[in-house]
Amino acid sequence: MKALRHAKIKEIIERQIIETQEELAEALRKENIEVTQATVSRDIKELMLIKVPIGDGRYRYAFPPEQSVIYSQSRMARVFQDSVIGLDFSTNIIVIKTLPGTAQAVASTIDHAKWPEVIGSVAGDDTIFVLVKPPEAVNEVLAKFQALLQ
Repeated sequence: MKALRHAKIKEIIERQIIETQEELAEALRKENIEVTQATVSRDIKELMLIKVPIGDGRYRYAFPPEQSVIYSQSRMARVFQDSVIGLDFSTNIIVIKTLPGTAQAVASTIDHAKWPEVIGSVAGDDTIFVLVKPPEAVNEVLAKFQALLQ
């Protein structure tokens, strides 16, 4: 359901001017997708939508123009601070606990950071496994994650 909703949001954002979360929720309802404001808010965060000026002091939702904007260090820190609630590890796997529904957005920022010690990540709804190589680098990667939470 989330993938369908995200695809519809992409279509809506590209074909019409959406200025508020409520307008986006209403546009989704017109597409027969029932959503709450909280769900729309989460989707905006996960899709990493930004607001761009359209004139007269008005702004609309849009996708960032380039990947470097999407995956900047400051954006990664914001996503971590807004979503991550716990860190733990075992051997060469770091486990990141997030708020429900935010793990995929957090994992995406990790994957796009392209840290050499991180082989990859697997995200569920509220849990992420991050595979680290070599195992001795786990403490270094954990320290990077903890710094993002500061």
